[in-house]
Amino acid sequence: MTEPVDFCRLDEAIARYVRSGDAVHVMMGHSRWSALVRELARQHWGKPSRLTLIMASLSSLGAVLFRAGCLEKVVTVYSGDSFPVFTPNPVFQEAYGSGAVEVENWSFLTYIQRLRAAATGVPAVVTGSVRDSSMAGNDAYQEVDTAFGRVGLVAPLVPDVTLVHAAVADRQGNLAIAPPMFEGVVGALASRRGVIATVEKVVDDLRPWSTLVRIPAHRVRAVVEAPFGAHPGGVYAGPEGTRLPVRGYLEDIPFWISVREATRGADFDAWVREWVLEPADHETYLAKLGPERLADLVRGAEHPPAAPPAVRRDDAPTGAEKAAVWLADLLARRVAEMPADTVLAGAGLANLAAWVGVGRAREAGHEVALAAELGLWDYTPTPGDPFIFSFHNFPSSSMLLDTEQVLGNLVNGARFRSIACVGAAQIDRRGDINTTRIEGGPYLVGSGGGNDVITGADEVLVVGAMGRRRFVEKCGYVTSPGRRVRAVVTDLGVLTMRDGELVLTHVAPGPEPLADRVARVRERCGWDLAVSPHLRELREVSTADVEELRSYDPEGHFLGRGRTPVPTPGSITERKADVHTR
Repeated sequence: MTEPVDFCRLDEAIARYVRSGDAVHVMMGHSRWSALVRELARQHWGKPSRLTLIMASLSSLGAVLFRAGCLEKVVTVYSGDSFPVFTPNPVFQEAYGSGAVEVENWSFLTYIQRLRAAATGVPAVVTGSVRDSSMAGNDAYQEVDTAFGRVGLVAPLVPDVTLVHAAVADRQGNLAIAPPMFEGVVGALASRRGVIATVEKVVDDLRPWSTLVRIPAHRVRAVVEAPFGAHPGGVYAGPEGTRLPVRGYLEDIPFWISVREATRGADFDAWVREWVLEPADHETYLAKLGPERLADLVRGAEHPPAAPPAVRRDDAPTGAEKAAVWLADLLARRVAEMPADTVLAGAGLANLAAWVGVGRAREAGHEVALAAELGLWDYTPTPGDPFIFSFHNFPSSSMLLDTEQVLGNLVNGARFRSIACVGAAQIDRRGDINTTRIEGGPYLVGSGGGNDVITGADEVLVVGAMGRRRFVEKCGYVTSPGRRVRAVVTDLGVLTMRDGELVLTHVAPGPEPLADRVARVRERCGWDLAVSPHLRELREVSTADVEELRSYDPEGHFLGRGRTPVPTPGSITERKADVHTR
C-alpha cells in the first residue's frame, strides 16, 4: 500500500527523505531551480555526504552545491552559466579539473533516454545520439549489432530521490506543471524512493486541470507549499484556457547574473552566506528579496514586455554582428533551397542570426518553424529579449512540448527537414565540434542539446569568430561529430565543407586587396586552410541589417558590443561590469 504523502516544511522534507550517498535528481522543466535545492545545500554544507547530483543544466547556482563540499559525482549535460551569456564557470572548472568532483557528460537526449530506461524498467534504450563523439566512451553507452542493424544503447540512470518545483499540488499529492517541460517527468518516475516537491499552492481538486497533472501522487513522498519556490527560476502558469490556479512569475535574471559574478570573485562565500546559509527559512529568503521585487516578476509574467529600448545605428558593426548577418543570409537561402521545415539554434549569437534568417524566410513565404530544445515549437521571438528560453516566447508557440519531443521526434524526426545553427568553442578541419573540455586545459560547458541536433539535423551551420584557439587541426574532445556540418560563418569569411574538409569559399569585404584578406583568414586558422578556386566576396553589412539584429539584443549581450548591467542581488539596482562572451 502506498504511504500517504507527507505535507511538511522545507527543512523536514530534506531531512526526512535525502540521505548521505544518495543520487539526487534535480528535475528541470521551465523552472531551473527550487527552494529544495537551496535547503539541500544548507543541510549538507561542509559534510562528506558523497551525493551524486543528477541535473541536466547546472547554471551558476549549481556552484553552491559544489562549494558545499557534499558532492562526489555529477551526471549532467551542461555545466556553465546561462545568464546573461552562456559561459564556462570557474567553480565547475576547478572541481572537475582537480578531481574533487567526478563529472559524467551526456547530451540532452541521452540523459533523458537513460532516465526513461529506468522509469520503464528496461535494460537499455536505443539512441541515435553520441555515436562518434567522445561521450560514446561512457560505460553506460554501447553499440551493438542486431538483426535490425547497428544501434546505440544507453543504460538506465536511476536516482534515489527527485527534487522538483511544480506549480500546484492537490491534497493527495498529484502534481501539476504547465509546459514547456524540458526534460519531462521520466526522472520523477524513475526514482527509487520518489519525489520531494515544492509547489506554489495546494488545492482541493486538480481535475479541472487534469491535462497538466504530470506526476501522480503515488510517486510523491513529500509536498511543501512554498510560493516563489522556483526563484530565481520562474513559473509559467500555462496558456489561456488551461491556466493553473496560481500566478506565474518570470525568471529573475538580475539575480542569476549576480550569482554568476559572485562565482568569479573572492566574495562567493559571502554571497552564499547571505543568500543560502543565513536565511533561516523560505519566508526569510522571500522577505530578503522584498515584496516589490517579487511583484515585478509576477507583473512581468502577466503583461507583454514594453517596447524594446532604442538601438544605436551610428556605430560600425562588430565582427560578431557581421558574422550573424552573413549566417542569416545563408540560413534564409538554405531554408528555401531544401526546403526546411524547422530551424533549431543554439543559444547566443547563433540564435540571434537564426531569428533574423527565419524571419526573412517567413517573409518570403516559407513556412519554417523555429524550435528550442526547452520544448518550444514554432515560436516567434520577442524583440528586446535575446534569451532563447524567455518566458515571453512561450505564448507565441504553436506547441509547448519537451526536449525529447522537440529534439527526438521533430527536429531530428524522419519526416522533417531541419537545419541547426550552432556555435563552437572549437571546430576542426573535418567539422568536429568541441564544447566540453580543452585537451590538457579547462572544462568548457558540455554538450547541451548540441550533440543531438548536430547529429540528427539534415545540415548544420556554425558561427564563430575566426581565430587559432577556435579553429584547430583536430579536436581533442569531440562533443559533436562534423559529418553534417555544411558551413562555418565567421567575421572574416565562410568556410564550406568540400569532400570532408572545410575550405574557404567566401571572404569578407574590405579595403585591403583580396589576397591580403585571404591571407588573414588563413593566418587565423589552425590548419593549412585550402582556398576554393571559386572564391567569392560576401556582401557589405548594412545599417538596416545591424538594426534588425540589435532589436533583439539591444544591450549587446551576444553581439560583442558595450557593457552588460550586473545587479546588486538585494535589489533591482544595477551597476556596470564587463561581460566576456563566447
